[in-house]
Amino acid sequence: MPRPTRDELAAAQDSTIPDVIGPGLRVLFCGINPGLYSGATGHHFARPGNRFWPALHLSGFTPRQLFPHEQDLLPSFGLGVTNLVARATARADELGADELTAGGARLRRLVATHEPEVVAIVGVTAYRTAFACPKAVVGAQAELIESARVWVLPNPSGLNAHYQLAALAAEFKILADSV
Repeated sequence: MPRPTRDELAAAQDSTIPDVIGPGLRVLFCGINPGLYSGATGHHFARPGNRFWPALHLSGFTPRQLFPHEQDLLPSFGLGVTNLVARATARADELGADELTAGGARLRRLVATHEPEVVAIVGVTAYRTAFACPKAVVGAQAELIESARVWVLPNPSGLNAHYQLAALAAEFKILADSV
């Protein structure tokens, strides 16, 4: 896949990308919002350096590492992907609490429609804001979203220095082992 140009990245501001959802979802992964790279390519977690796809494979969710342009294969593994906030931004900190809260309400509607077993939100700070759970930590949550169990995972962005790939994959594996 060719890398987007600087102009294409700038043009991706506020663009949206479609959810990847199919029937019989075991896990619906929910990012914070698309970055400009994802907005420009139309693929979730597309920026080089994002560890979502490697962590997904290393944890056992997929038999091989998928690439962002293969996102439509996710439903064949019982997986899906969406975002709390649909619009692409350069950084997640450009989102306001009101947008994250509205995204939480949208996610509830999506879960009610598609009924995944688990919703895995990648980004503890965004989860805390969107669902008014200020003390939430990474891992299984006591709350449900509709009938789905909720799991919070670390943000897989390469900017998240607190979790290197091995630690991130280990958190994904704990979830994989639970479903």
